[in-house]
Amino acid sequence: MFAALLALTAAAFAAVDVNNASVADLDSIKGIGPGTSAKILDARKSAKFKDWGDLIERVPGIGDKRAAKLSEQGLTVNGDAFKPSASKTASRPQKVPEKAVAGTKVVKDDGKQ
Repeated sequence: MFAALLALTAAAFAAVDVNNASVADLDSIKGIGPGTSAKILDARKSAKFKDWGDLIERVPGIGDKRAAKLSEQGLTVNGDAFKPSASKTASRPQKVPEKAVAGTKVVKDDGKQ
């Protein structure tokens, strides 16, 4: 009985790989409608998606946030779930506080020499 219930649960959350999915498969993912399905299939015509970064780059309207949500709903790229890129967050510039930290001096560069 438990095995049958587990099998049904697994089937309900079956992964849909973006490189092999039909329109119906894509539409079965919560958050993907006909417009997004068309964009995905159109982008896939030129080449299969290498990874999530490639999907995000080639399909308008899909960014990190949406990719994370779609992955939670069962969408995969080459069998992989979405993992936010460490390089993207590391490459973002850090905000420097205006207030001085104890023992330091805040110097603003006005661009003049």
